[in-house]
Amino acid sequence: MTDDKGPRPDPGSSAREQTPDRGAIADWLARAHPNPREAVAEWATRGVTLLPLGVRFDAVRVPASRIHSSVCSEDPKTVAAALDDWLCGPVVRDLRASSGDYYVLVAPGAEWHGEEQRLGKGSFLVIPRIGNLSMITHWVVPPRHPGNLCSTARLRALLTLADTLRTVEP
Repeated sequence: MTDDKGPRPDPGSSAREQTPDRGAIADWLARAHPNPREAVAEWATRGVTLLPLGVRFDAVRVPASRIHSSVCSEDPKTVAAALDDWLCGPVVRDLRASSGDYYVLVAPGAEWHGEEQRLGKGSFLVIPRIGNLSMITHWVVPPRHPGNLCSTARLRALLTLADTLRTVEP
């Protein structure tokens, strides 16, 4: 298995080299929109934009209860750290509904056979601006670089852990 985390910055490198290039990531995300300038304008005015799936990425919608069971926590910082470690890619959480679903961003057309709903062409997802804190929708794990997406195999492994834990609990 290859290391999806990429090269690590040298301890002596500048802070700019150690932080993701938000502009390049935002540009990559915006290009999923039929009019990328509109996406950028919506981020500037609303903090979120609606992007079509199936262009740059698809999403797997995972109920909060499944994620929380998988990582054995509901604490936002613990969940974020666990998802970052397991999935090595971007995850958005939508808090508009009481369920607070998580959306794991995966490659368009990547193989998925799980029970969770795969969203692709014909679907849209509210995507927050990188670095934006919102009560509606937010990055649990922001993209590390343009094109950074989660592995469906890693997601399946994480969710299988939740299934295993559920069967051994008294």
